[in-house]
Amino acid sequence: MAKPNFIELREGKIYHRIPILYEDRNVLAVDKPRHWMLVPFTWQRTNRNLQAAITSSIIGGDFWAASRNLKFLRFVHRLDADTTGILLFAKSAGAARAFGDLFESRQIEKRYLAVVAGVPKQREWICDAAIGPDPDHVGSMKVSQEGKEAETRFRVIETRGDRTLIEARPLSGRTHQIRLHLRAAKLPILGDDLYGKESNIPLALRAVEVSYRDVFTRKPVRIRAGDEEFLREFGFVKVISNQ
Repeated sequence: MAKPNFIELREGKIYHRIPILYEDRNVLAVDKPRHWMLVPFTWQRTNRNLQAAITSSIIGGDFWAASRNLKFLRFVHRLDADTTGILLFAKSAGAARAFGDLFESRQIEKRYLAVVAGVPKQREWICDAAIGPDPDHVGSMKVSQEGKEAETRFRVIETRGDRTLIEARPLSGRTHQIRLHLRAAKLPILGDDLYGKESNIPLALRAVEVSYRDVFTRKPVRIRAGDEEFLREFGFVKVISNQ
């Protein structure tokens, strides 16, 4: 029987299918839905602890994992709970270390789409504002001279009325980096209740591409996630160039 092209996780009586976008002998990439959190395995104040749910599913012998003979799967970078898109997992402790080093040394390129409130003054720009914890708000970050260096490249794709579709390419991986760098440009991401205005819409941020040279085979890898549903959700339908 063929291996399913999704991870199936149980939450009470509900089953969640998370699409698998890419897989080889060392890594597996999924299209992470909203609301799944990447927090320590022992943090059990949510049923949406993605790492804990996957580990439990593997231990339980669920078919998606058993069909692959998976014994180990660990995320090697993070996405915010409400950010959707490409999330990379390692299939062994050795692969986790190797790909963690790739991310740390900025040898992995990431591309995001964001929809913001407002119209940028320029078509392309770079933000290199440092980012650090916000001591006045637990769980939040802020632009701060005392923070760690961070850099994001932005490009306007399309403007419709008072909202703009933007491509973001973070060169570093600080917590909430894209959200803070866009806020610094006075372009808050739609649905960002933490750094923008409270609203009833979801966070308009999606990881759509990850590229790297495989640390073991040295072959180039490019993983893409679909953007059509995301674009429609926020009022954009234009075909986007991946160049």
